[in-house]
Formats: sequence, C-alpha cells, structure tokens
Amino acid sequence: MPLPRTSAVAALLAGALLAAVTGCAAQDPASGTSASAPGGPADCSPGALPTRTAGTLSVGTDKPAYEPWFSEDRPESGKGFESAVAYAVAAKLGYPKEKVSWVVAPFGRATAPGPKDFDFDINQVSISAERREAVDFSSGYYDVRQAVIALKSSKAASARSLADLKGVKLGAQVGTTSLEAITGSVRPSAPPAVFDSNDLAKAALRNGQVEALVVDLPTAFYITGAEVTEAVVVGQLTGGGGGGEQFGLVLDKGSRLTGCVSGAVDALRADGTLSRLEQEWLSDAVSAPVLR
Repeated sequence: MPLPRTSAVAALLAGALLAAVTGCAAQDPASGTSASAPGGPADCSPGALPTRTAGTLSVGTDKPAYEPWFSEDRPESGKGFESAVAYAVAAKLGYPKEKVSWVVAPFGRATAPGPKDFDFDINQVSISAERREAVDFSSGYYDVRQAVIALKSSKAASARSLADLKGVKLGAQVGTTSLEAITGSVRPSAPPAVFDSNDLAKAALRNGQVEALVVDLPTAFYITGAEVTEAVVVGQLTGGGGGGEQFGLVLDKGSRLTGCVSGAVDALRADGTLSRLEQEWLSDAVSAPVLR
C-alpha cells in the first residue's frame, strides 16, 4: 500500500539527510574515522593524519614484546630496535612520543584479514605476497635472515651444511617465515614442530622436544646470549624463505595511511636513521656462518 504523499516526502527528506551526514562523517579526519575508511590516500601533513583516534598514532605489537626488538616487555619505553623505529616513524609523521599509544596485537591476528585496532603494527612481520592479500605493508625497515640455534650438547650444534640438518628435529613459531625457512630451505626428513610462541619453542628446546629452532638472526643471538645460554647459533639460512626478506609495518588492507607510513620509512632509511638504530640495538648479531 503506498504512503500518503506527506509521509513519502518526509521519508525521502529523512533518507537524504541521513546519507549526507554519513557521507560527511566518512571524510572527516578530525572525527576519529578509521584510517582504512574510503576517501583515497591521506594527506601526509604532520600530525594531521586520519588516524583511528584523532591526534594520536596507535601502534600495535605482540605481548610479550621480545628483546632485542623491545626492552623489558615495554614497547612504550623507546628502547629496543622496533620500539625506537616506531617512534622514529611517528616523529616523521608528526606525532611526538606523547601522541603515540600502544595496543596489544597478537602476531596471528595482526596479519589476518579484517579491520585492525592499530594504525600500524610493528612485530617482526616479514613482507610476503601471501600476507599482502590480507594486509598492507610499508616499505621494509629491516633486512633479515633466519638462523638455526641448538643446545651445545646436541648433534645439531655441529651442523655445517643444510645436509647436516636433514635428520634434525627442528621447530619454529607458527605463521612465521622461520617456519617457512625450515620447509623451504632445510627440507628436513621429519615435519617441523610448530609452537604458538617463541617462549614455548624455547621450552621445547630445553626439554629435548626439538633439537634445534629457527628464528631470525638477532633473536637467535639474544636467545643464546641471555635466555638459553646452553645453546649456540649454528648458522644462517639463505633462500627458500630464509633469505632476502624484509620486515615491514603492517596496516589495514587499503589503509589511507600506507603511503604516508612508507614515505616515513623511506626517509629514515635515506637519512641513515635505520642504520644507526640497527647498530645501536642489534649490533650483537654481527655474523654467523651461512649454511648451504
């Protein structure tokens, strides 16, 4: 049954008003609109990005936040390579330290499809084509290789080649390029053990569930130097997921901030800041034999 003429006009006017209000809200950076909202790439004016919370840059990372990427599980301290990089990126974007807030973003959730509760995430996430299907990445801020660690008493500790690792029970954290390096580069005779976190992986190494772990090189040096001192860095892996990779900042798929964040990372690489921070926080990971 059709509406009376006056009711129909009123309904049309109400619908038009609602559409106008909704359209304005989606384009207003000051309203706290999500950075992934429609509207095209953001204007990169310092401190004026369409961040999730107006005037504040929200940065995500996992908990616990491991050394040497962070210090004492306190991302907000500015200590540790990734904490320092996050604040350097924020500064380039026009957000001083007091305008940066940290949120807990588990590794698997940060790289999964769907909206995020951060503007960008920093958590040793390697850039890959597969992950790009679900999220955006900034330019790479760190060039990384994977490494093998083993207890000094293990036969794996004496490995000098990939062939020496074929019969070794290896392990790595789920969803990481460390795990990809095992299957793509080492290709052991037995399936690798998969752990929800590096803490669980380290416990498995200590109690003999696995003979060796694969982690990124700086983490390998930290684990063997400070956490599992009875272990040693056996060597680096290259190729097949174990070389040529970069860590990137993770953003919502289609985020309006991606171009601005990449520009900030590129500027930090060009002016030497990334190199300086790497030397300051990751200098212990200087070298390890390459396993071929």
